[in-house]
Amino acid sequence: MNEEIQDILHREGMTLSNIRKRAVAFFIDEMLLSFLLIISLGDSFFEAQTMEEMVLITNAYVFEYMAMKIIYQAFFVMQYGATLGKIAMKIRVIEISTMQKPNVIVALNRSIVRVLSEMLFYLGFLWAAMDPARQTWHDKTAKTLVVDV
Repeated sequence: MNEEIQDILHREGMTLSNIRKRAVAFFIDEMLLSFLLIISLGDSFFEAQTMEEMVLITNAYVFEYMAMKIIYQAFFVMQYGATLGKIAMKIRVIEISTMQKPNVIVALNRSIVRVLSEMLFYLGFLWAAMDPARQTWHDKTAKTLVVDV
């Protein structure tokens, strides 16, 4: 990890969140958003007779789902410094330069790159497992860290 980041974290009394906490937070957020998608599709989803029909209905709304994910991530990270999953896991996102919750531009950047990373087989998330600062691609582009509360 970059010595500057280590010094800042030490000075502020913060510790990086571990990968397991981040994975559980991710799972919570994904389950919540999936549940919201199913509710928003309403009757058409519940009327599907086969799994194939469910997949076709879901695929028809893939862009809306991505937009929902971007808005959810950006809003909660900008407003609270954490999504509902991160709040449950007692972790939060901070900007490296200010050590505060991200502003709207940083949060939007982070959420867009996060969705792109998901589309690329989650490679950006796997990157965090090898990165000393545990930064995903969306953390790197937004210059953020995920720390314990």
